[in-house]
Amino acid sequence: MRKYEIMYIVNASLEDDKRQEVIENLHGIITNNGGQVVNVDDWGMRSFAYPIDHMLKGYYMVIKIEAENNAINEFDRLTRINSNVVRHMIINLED
Repeated sequence: MRKYEIMYIVNASLEDDKRQEVIENLHGIITNNGGQVVNVDDWGMRSFAYPIDHMLKGYYMVIKIEAENNAINEFDRLTRINSNVVRHMIINLED
């Protein structure tokens, strides 16, 4: 399995319960596809440097995972579809 770091921003206007559900679902994508979440770093609410889709703030999460390509591809695909995820970035730590 390869090591990755993923940063994603969840819509700040979500209530705490809904935001936690979105975060658990995103982590579930990795674990359901044979990967594992090694570390979760909750950065919390932060202001954007510039407005994104008329939003000024977002809830930042950084996770380190170990997974195969299929889990990463599925995570990427589903976060692009999910309207509650403002932005995401996946970094391969082995390069």
